[in-house]
Amino acid sequence: MNSVFSKRIYTIPLLFQDINHFSENIEYMRYARKSQKISKAFAEKIMLVVTGVNGCRYCSYGHSQAALAEGVPEDELKKLLEGEIGDFPEHEAVALLFAQHYAESHGHPEPTAYQRLLSYYGEETTKSIMAYLRMITFGNLYGNTFDALISRLRGKPASGSSLWNELGVLLGVIVLIPYILLSQLMQYLIPK
Repeated sequence: MNSVFSKRIYTIPLLFQDINHFSENIEYMRYARKSQKISKAFAEKIMLVVTGVNGCRYCSYGHSQAALAEGVPEDELKKLLEGEIGDFPEHEAVALLFAQHYAESHGHPEPTAYQRLLSYYGEETTKSIMAYLRMITFGNLYGNTFDALISRLRGKPASGSSLWNELGVLLGVIVLIPYILLSQLMQYLIPK
């Protein structure tokens, strides 16, 4: 059987690794959303670049709509999804190029690229950028895993995946995310 599904998807070990990382760094996720270090429009641009690399159709639609609502022009949306970063001002391009590299390197950017990001934006803004990168990567891979299952049911399975992997990932999130959120809540309610 010839596979035509080639988008990056979650494996069960990678999903558990990312969920563990989220649970350890949930404060940074909250901080990124609440702080004014990155505007909502800029955050959407960063997430659209990653989505363009990973090809998640659900995130592409949802974050394009959110970016439009934040005032990002349609021509910029197209450029972001196609990875055309050259026309963006430097104060955005540094993060956008890093986001593209982050996605292309499967979340393992070169240390020099990370250092440039850190030097340009400082520690607090870099933490926010990294939080957005991790959140959108999670959404992209989860959406792509769902599409891999659909492709499998149509007779075109994703290379290197299995029905059990796809179902395990999709159901695992449904079970694990509430557990993590509950355990985080318990940490606030029960002093150490």
